[in-house]
Amino acid sequence: MIPAFALGLCDDAAVFPPGLAPLADAVPAHRAHRAAPYAGLVGPLVLPATALDEAYPLLRDGEPLDVSITAPAGPCQAAKALLAAADLPVTVRGLEVAVPPGMRPDEFFRLLGPVTAPVYVEIPRDDRRPAMIAAVAARRHRAKFRTGGVKAHLYPSPDELAAGITSVVDARLPFKATAGLHHPVRNTDPETGFHQHGFLNLLLATDAALRARPVAELAAILADRDAPSIASRVASLGEARTIAARGRFLSFGTCSITDPLNELADLGLLASALQETTR
Repeated sequence: MIPAFALGLCDDAAVFPPGLAPLADAVPAHRAHRAAPYAGLVGPLVLPATALDEAYPLLRDGEPLDVSITAPAGPCQAAKALLAAADLPVTVRGLEVAVPPGMRPDEFFRLLGPVTAPVYVEIPRDDRRPAMIAAVAARRHRAKFRTGGVKAHLYPSPDELAAGITSVVDARLPFKATAGLHHPVRNTDPETGFHQHGFLNLLLATDAALRARPVAELAAILADRDAPSIASRVASLGEARTIAARGRFLSFGTCSITDPLNELADLGLLASALQETTR
């Protein structure tokens, strides 16, 4: 059984770096994840807008898939992607849209147009952030934070991410995170030297923001590398706080479903029987 803190936590971003699984492999692997005993952990398959044409022959003979579509080029690409997805056997559970450089909220939402699928707006890391968060909240959309990538500057510091989490929680805005969250607890990648955020750290920081703790305290939580302590604190959240925190921190994209599953089991947060299904 998947505990409440982990339900739907891992969006399947297998086709994105560093995994870069071919779509022909990612689709059947996702179907296998959704049929596995740990299926409750798994969110939608994340697909770039540019892959939708390629996806058609892989999807037409199977059961409809839940997908989240990324539009890194901005709202115009997102609007076109929704039209393409309408011809596929998919249910769009998310439309993840980047904000082009210099674009302000009014122009962004004018170009995006009316959308029925849940929209995740990737919040800019510049002075547009407050206005964009306010605009996203006013339209009852959702936020997306980029928490890493293939270059060091793509990783926000604990202070920056703490401020962002505080802002969206104060705005009552649900959010997801993407990139760089390869492990449950903050760590340094031995190959790149990048300091990577932990997705359990984000969960605890969200809980702290909901309790109106100061940004400095959230930053300290995000910087914490003590895995047993982090795991114990997650296990001790209790039902109400867990539900509240997951109501804000909805999910994160991971290029591997089995890695977080196994690491959570190693931390004692998932049943070992679930771990054994992936090893």
